Amino acid sequence: MSGGKGGKAGSSQKASTSRSSKAGLTFPVGRIHRLLRKGNYAQRVGSGAPVYLTAVLEYLAAEILELAGNAARDNKKTRIIPRHLQLAIRNDEELNKLLGHVTIAQGGVLPNIHQNLLPKKSAKILNLLRDGQDAIQKRLGNDEKKEETPEPGVKSAASAPVDASQSPKKDATAKDSPETK
Repeated sequence: MSGGKGGKAGSSQKASTSRSSKAGLTFPVGRIHRLLRKGNYAQRVGSGAPVYLTAVLEYLAAEILELAGNAARDNKKTRIIPRHLQLAIRNDEELNKLLGHVTIAQGGVLPNIHQNLLPKKSAKILNLLRDGQDAIQKRLGNDEKKEETPEPGVKSAASAPVDASQSPKKDATAKDSPETK
């Protein structure tokens, strides 16, 4: 068979490589290109647009799946369920903004208890935990300073003169004391 694409005569043909493998992607570039053409988004679709869009979709999927896998591991599960997707998306600020109006079936809600509904002791503990180590150190530092400052009207040892020239001098009555005789 000479000419045409059929038959085995053209042994010099190179094995075809997909556009996905050329771009180093897992998601299908050809399928995205077909969907862009059939979707009537524009009259014409450039050759770089489906590659770029495929890369973006693959990145977003990898990001969400990584966070959902972490949520599943935190819950001691080996399978990602919609609840893990919901926790992953809602705990990430940027993904939450991107998917803010998206409802995930069987996703549930984020755990949140209003602080006024918590018991007093646990509310105080939560406040200390939220303040962080720096605030705790400041509070401890202020308590120590309060102990060091004397009360008004009471002279402390720190307020006494240290210099010998400022110390009270012995007057003549000290010489007349019975101890010196």
